[in-house]
Amino acid sequence: MIELTLAELARLVGGRLHRATGDERVTGTVEFDSRAVGPGGLFVALPGERVDGHDFATTAVAAGAAGVLAAREVDAPAVLVEPLTGAHVPDAAHDAAGAAVLVALQTLARHVVDALPDLDVVGITGSSGKTSTKDLAAALLERDGPTVAPPGSFNNELGHPWTVLRCDPATRHLVAELSARGRGHIAALCRVAPPRIGAVLNVGSAHLGEFGSREAIAQAKGELVEALPAEGVAVLGADDPVVAAMRSRTAARVVHTGRAPEADVRAVDETIDGEGRARFRLLTPSGEAEVALGLRGAHQVDNALVAAAIALESTRLTVDEVATALGEAVPRSRWRMEVGERPDGVRVLNDAYNANPESMRAALATLASMSGRHTAVLGVMGELGDDAEAAHAELGRLAAASGLQRLVVVGEAARPTYEAARTAGLASDLVPDAAAAVEAVHAAPGDVVLVKASRSAGLEKVAEALLDQGAVR
Repeated sequence: MIELTLAELARLVGGRLHRATGDERVTGTVEFDSRAVGPGGLFVALPGERVDGHDFATTAVAAGAAGVLAAREVDAPAVLVEPLTGAHVPDAAHDAAGAAVLVALQTLARHVVDALPDLDVVGITGSSGKTSTKDLAAALLERDGPTVAPPGSFNNELGHPWTVLRCDPATRHLVAELSARGRGHIAALCRVAPPRIGAVLNVGSAHLGEFGSREAIAQAKGELVEALPAEGVAVLGADDPVVAAMRSRTAARVVHTGRAPEADVRAVDETIDGEGRARFRLLTPSGEAEVALGLRGAHQVDNALVAAAIALESTRLTVDEVATALGEAVPRSRWRMEVGERPDGVRVLNDAYNANPESMRAALATLASMSGRHTAVLGVMGELGDDAEAAHAELGRLAAASGLQRLVVVGEAARPTYEAARTAGLASDLVPDAAAAVEAVHAAPGDVVLVKASRSAGLEKVAEALLDQGAVR
């Protein structure tokens, strides 16, 4: 965050001072969780599902906050903005007051970007792989200079400006992960922090229930490349025809990544070892190098190619330096291809953060590449709309064909996966919840257990309990 007085903040967001002289200086971070506020910080009072941030204003100031950004009077120095009426209220805002605070937060974030002319902004979107690719890109760009990237999946109308406000005059790179649950969402995020480089990874089935069709998803994801300036760079997957076709929607220079011969940044000679780690030869216009990833899954090759393209466009790193950084990258976000091992040698592949048909396929392929007997604990894939039953049944058939020894399906919503797998001859159980799933897994030394579902299923509890050899926490 760049330093501002509360008076300057009020002018920027169109608010008014309350219980403040205006001379109070924001020198710390901007937080919407009062427990995270430190000296000189700015507390953003947002209403939530269970609590209202306004009720924690005095707590935040007592912890050292210079002031509060709020939509109603609080017992603390504050900048107040008027609740929005008649406007769409995003999920992260909850009500008209929250919407006003959220808009003010986004306005403040845009001011910070505009005040840092040397900041290089990278935007990444796609139906799957956004977080892993964001983490890889950040790991590479950090070799060039101070880099800000969101933790986990802070990728919506709240997490995005919160991330932007981590930038200060020393920041060289901002890597933003951009999500969408409807048309116009990514375009709005791009207005908060206009990207110079934009990468679209893929267009799949995630959020199909909300968008209605893959074409609608593609239209939304392509808003990122439409936002790029003519001097910018669009990084597009060459192996996905829908993504590759987005080159017609941007004025920016296009760099294609993938395995296709026409890709500018390409992987050849791929192999996977017994731990599910990929090796490949990285080919680029600047040269080539061998890459040995420490991350699990052949799908990480696609993510690595995008990260490499971004780094080669944003930094002075050589191809050899990029290859080295890719090989040294480790998982940064929880519950995404996280491998844990028990004392008895059972390994648990925790990929429980989220799931859709494409990421399920990639996870099962990763499991199949790892040495040992294989068990999968799979739950519901959310937000698939009318395609949900067919997609879950197809997952069951895929599981049966992937060489699993056992399948545990969690939750009635995933019953089609269980029934299709059983019909295909795979030993399977359908259990009601995480606790029952732990009891149904009979892992022996040397086994590998994959745990994966959409976030709503909470199957990280299964992975944690298996590693603890027992009770669900």
